[in-house]
Order: sequence, then C-alpha cells, then structure tokens
Amino acid sequence: MFPLLLFMIVVNILYNFKPFRLKERSPFEILIQVGYVVTVFFSTELNYLNSLPWQALVYLCLFAFQAHIAGEIMDIEPDLASGKRTTATLVGRKNSKSVMLILLIFESILVWCWFEDLILASFLGLISVFLVLDIFVLFKDKPYSLPQMKLFGYLINLSALLSMLWVLYSGKLLMA
Repeated sequence: MFPLLLFMIVVNILYNFKPFRLKERSPFEILIQVGYVVTVFFSTELNYLNSLPWQALVYLCLFAFQAHIAGEIMDIEPDLASGKRTTATLVGRKNSKSVMLILLIFESILVWCWFEDLILASFLGLISVFLVLDIFVLFKDKPYSLPQMKLFGYLINLSALLSMLWVLYSGKLLMA
C-alpha cells in the first residue's frame, strides 16, 4: 500500500502544486491522467491478481485521455474566464473535439483488433459518428447551451457506465 499511497501523493503534487502544476500546462494535464491507470496496476498487485494485458492498459489510457478532453471542452468558457490554461482553451473547441475523435477511433480500432470486441468497438464507433456530426454539422465551434451540456454530461457518464459494465461482463479486455 505504501508505494500506491506515495505514487498518488506524487501525482497529486505534480498535478496541483507549483512549480509543476501540470493541470495548467497543456498537454500535460491530459497525459497525467495515466495516474488513474497506474492504480489498476497497483490494484492487481495488491490483490494478487493476474496483470492486465498491456493492450488493456493502452485502452484505459486512451479512455482516460478522451474523457478528460470531454470535460475540458465543456469547461472552455469558465476556464477562459478564470484564466485557466488547458489544451481545450489553447487549441479551441473544434480542435479539441477532433483530438477526442481521434482518440475514440483509436480506442475502437484497438478493442476490435486486439480484443475482438465488436460490441464495444461499435459503441465507440457510434460515439465517433456523433462526434463527426458535432464537429462538422451540428455545433462545429459553437459552445453548447447549459441544457445541452447537462444532457451531454449525463450521456457521457451513462456511456462510460455502460462500457464499464460491458467490459466487466464480457471480460474481453483480459484477453489479448
């Protein structure tokens, strides 16, 4: 437990405190999300479980990155108003959505090719199709209204929950 606690403290310090304060240093605020994935490693070690395949850890990193970017996209206006620098405030809404789309496509390809999980790959593909429509047809570079943000927030959390339940049920990420 001590190495896990020490790791969590170090990641917290790197993310939140000066002189590092990675949460304000693009793109490190996205990359530091790997800290969530490292807890999986500690969990398997502490519970004497088999390690996950490295491909599953790559998937989880991509998932954490795109989930973080989704939050940044929703927070562009308040972050700009407060002077907070994030990848989304620096590269803009449309480019941030494009980065998120690329990550989703990589996730979909990864779960299809490495884990042969048609259901999760299709689910991620459907979200990618919506994001393409969002970027090029529906919203483009326009901000979402508050009701739209709430709806998207609920949908993002629901999709994350459903994908996690599927991953637990299918066990496909355990097999590479």
